Amino acid sequence: MVEQLTAMVINGALVLVAALCLLCGYRVIRGPTVPDRVVGLDTIATNVIAIAVLFALKTDRGLFVTVSIVLAIIGFLSTVTVAKYVTEGDIITRRG
Repeated sequence: MVEQLTAMVINGALVLVAALCLLCGYRVIRGPTVPDRVVGLDTIATNVIAIAVLFALKTDRGLFVTVSIVLAIIGFLSTVTVAKYVTEGDIITRRG
């Protein structure tokens, strides 16, 4: 009984997070400004991480948790890089 309820909640959460990814995709495409698009992409990355964790719960495999950690690191680094590019116009500053 508890397993069925857990499976149903996880499946519902997977559907909800997938729908949220679609809504964020709309913001990425139709965003009026570049920061809106960056926030939309960052939210999609966060939702993909949530999907990986939910899938790990559904399949009882720890590999997906590792994948979600790697995706979180990559998502953080890409968000910081894009934010620096948007604010300063250059990613790597050259001194000398």
